Amino acid sequence: MMSEKEKAQRGELYDANYDAELIQEREVAKTLCYTYNQLPPASKQEREKLLRQLLGVTGQSFLVEQPFYCDYGYNIEIGENFYSNVNCVILDCAKVSFGDNVFIAPNCGFYTAGHPLDVERRNKGLEYAYPIRVGNNVWIGANTVVLPGVTIGDNTVIGAGSVVTKDIPANVVAVGNPCRVVKELQ
Repeated sequence: MMSEKEKAQRGELYDANYDAELIQEREVAKTLCYTYNQLPPASKQEREKLLRQLLGVTGQSFLVEQPFYCDYGYNIEIGENFYSNVNCVILDCAKVSFGDNVFIAPNCGFYTAGHPLDVERRNKGLEYAYPIRVGNNVWIGANTVVLPGVTIGDNTVIGAGSVVTKDIPANVVAVGNPCRVVKELQ
């Protein structure tokens, strides 16, 4: 029989609210986030060490401003020269990968989790999780929300306040709710 974690990794409905293993893993991540968020900004080495402990993969050079929040941490992969401004939230029930030279403005959220429309299954604590992929050289504007299963292509700019519900190709500017391409970049 598959564990709830294995179901989540396969993109199937799984029990996130009542499964002891997942609850314990979230508690570990949230404790690390709490500790990280309490550190003085000048404690760069200690901050980096905590993030390397929390995140699944990191580049050599990165900066995540405080506060930062995530569900598990181990499902997050960040490339070289990653920068995230304040109040970044990554609900990493599935893999969330960021390429090199990604810049994230304040108050952005990356949410891999979704819930059934059927009230009975939703009330049982079931959810699904689909990966999010952000390419290289991507800039994401303030107050942007990226939803489950979205891929954002290389060299793309996502305008502030966007709600990204579907894949966005490479080399474009995309904005709005729902986010859509408004300009191609050269």
